[in-house]
Amino acid sequence: MSESPQEPPEAATPLWPQSTADLLTAADLGTMSGLDFIAGIAAGRLPSPPIIRLMNGRFVEASHGRVVIEATPTFEHYNPIGSVHGGWYGTLLDSALACSVQTALPKGRGYTTLEFKVNVLRAATVETGPLRAIGEIDHVGRRTGVSHAWIEDAAGKVYATGTTTCLVLELPVKEAHP
Repeated sequence: MSESPQEPPEAATPLWPQSTADLLTAADLGTMSGLDFIAGIAAGRLPSPPIIRLMNGRFVEASHGRVVIEATPTFEHYNPIGSVHGGWYGTLLDSALACSVQTALPKGRGYTTLEFKVNVLRAATVETGPLRAIGEIDHVGRRTGVSHAWIEDAAGKVYATGTTTCLVLELPVKEAHP
């Protein structure tokens, strides 16, 4: 069977504005605690990160040391063998892991992920329905934060687990304008 060249797909119309204008700068982030920032996203007062929208998700809970993100896999998240791609799990877990660390940081501090590990335990499909990634801190100090997370369905069945280590950073100070 010979392969015929395929036409490139037409550019898709974005589902949301393709602009960084609705994202906060690092200096803006430095003016609020990590919990105020993540809780603001969960409450809809601050813009949701584009990656969460791409994952068909939303923040549903944020408290000190804990974040819950709900996401529903779609056909666009499938791998070549007909189930949700491992990267979908990894992205969802990385978000819950790191944002749980952020909730424990004071004003003027942020984070970046140093490493994370994912274990996929069962396949998700479009029939699975909404899944929740729950991230909880294990330790947050002056220089590092460590957390664990899991993805579960409405019945509590676990689909994946993960852990992370984050580097805690000082954020730039936003200068006051006269």
